[in-house]
Amino acid sequence: MASSEDRGAKGATGADGGTELADLRARVAELERQGGPTASRHRLRSLVAGLLILLTFVLTPLSAVAAWARSEVADTDRYVATMKPLASDPDVQAAVADRVTDAVMQHIDLQTLLESVAPEDRPRLSAALEKLSGPLTSGLTGFVHSTAEKFVDSDAFATLWTDLNRRAHAAVDKALTGSGGGAVKLTDDSVVIDLAPVIDQVKQALVDKGLTVASKIPEVHTDFTVLTSDSVGKAQKGYRLLQLVGFWLPVLTLVLAAAAVLAAVRRRRALVAVAIAVALGAAVLGVGLWIGRALYLDELPAKVSQPAAGAVYDALVRYLRTTVRMLITLGVVVALAAWLTGTGRTASRVRFAWTAGIGAVREATGFEAGSVGTWVHRSKRWLNWTVVAVAAATLLAWSYPTAAVTLWIVLGALLALALVEFLDDPPESGGLELAGSG
Repeated sequence: MASSEDRGAKGATGADGGTELADLRARVAELERQGGPTASRHRLRSLVAGLLILLTFVLTPLSAVAAWARSEVADTDRYVATMKPLASDPDVQAAVADRVTDAVMQHIDLQTLLESVAPEDRPRLSAALEKLSGPLTSGLTGFVHSTAEKFVDSDAFATLWTDLNRRAHAAVDKALTGSGGGAVKLTDDSVVIDLAPVIDQVKQALVDKGLTVASKIPEVHTDFTVLTSDSVGKAQKGYRLLQLVGFWLPVLTLVLAAAAVLAAVRRRRALVAVAIAVALGAAVLGVGLWIGRALYLDELPAKVSQPAAGAVYDALVRYLRTTVRMLITLGVVVALAAWLTGTGRTASRVRFAWTAGIGAVREATGFEAGSVGTWVHRSKRWLNWTVVAVAAATLLAWSYPTAAVTLWIVLGALLALALVEFLDDPPESGGLELAGSG
């Protein structure tokens, strides 16, 4: 039989065990009560971050369009650079030559040609022209057209085209805002350029080639359509709105993207999601430009040259397409960088391969950084963030970055990061080994 002392000890032990169990249950209950509000806050933060990421996706294409529309009007050099390639575009040259030829031929007739002939020869020439009026008219049209083609294919036309667009830049602003006037104007829901200066040059070329009757052609104004749409009036209202938000909308999108990352519980994942949202938003805009081109050309009147209109459309959205490619590239790069700096198994392996590879190169070359390597090791974290900050500042300061510019900046940052890793010289662990061996 157990003694009374043993029974008392067991009772004490049981009492202590019951007390500890009760305390443990109380602490678990307290933690559960504390975890409830925390879990709710996490869900709320995740919901807010998700909404902000969705807004970033929606506003990315709108921001790109707003910035593009604003820059095309505010920056004369940019507008001229946009329109300049059209001077050497074969489709535009052909359309301009056709318009000039039609305008010139409307002011030249065979009877006018007779006036330059001696009076005694006019009856005989008139009789001959009555039989040959068709072929002669066709030949004269071909002569004028070939002269116009040679001019639009010359450097003089390229210079005139550039000068015309530069001088007309203010009128483009008026046309897009609905005012009209100047060399570029809004007529019947179309933005058109007056080709009168081109016709003057072609008339002079005809005179120089012996067709002196061309000098009697009065000043001729004919329009070359740059943009036409049944909804230009509606587009003007949207354009004015884009002008107002052209600067602030991209800033707002950037702020929302940053807020999405800060509001998220798992910020690295949120950064990946934001970067992908930006890339997808830009991709949607790219698809929209492609579809919009087809719809725009389908709605053109029959008199408008579709190849030339397509060339003009491509020129006007060239920088916008460049922005699309840049945003997609930037989004993919940021998402990849955020993922690689995470704790995933694959990301860890990639980082290990990066470090081990650079370390192997350092060992193979026998390079010793000395005190510099010690300093780099102590400051490595700040040096890496400085490289990232400089790369980001360079991209933001670049006037109109392209996808190629973005890739070069990223490659430059990678080279700088590789240099930091190469110079990193961690302190030797020999002192610990020596202490252990003693």
